[in-house]
Amino acid sequence: MKEQSLIEMKNKIESLTRVIKYLMEEVEYLRTVSFGTLETMKHMSDYDNALGKVKQKVNKDKKDGAIESDTK
Repeated sequence: MKEQSLIEMKNKIESLTRVIKYLMEEVEYLRTVSFGTLETMKHMSDYDNALGKVKQKVNKDKKDGAIESDTK
């Protein structure tokens, strides 16, 4: 291979590495935010009631075929 194509490949790999690092940081940030949001919601007075309603809706949607079960 020519030296120029090796340099281009090296630059592309470095660029992809930076993108992957950024995405990993973003995923960690979103995990932290979602965990904090969940913990905050758990302290709300109607949390248990709202959770029950969501579970009922999901079960109804599964029965109606609106949600497919993950069979993996």
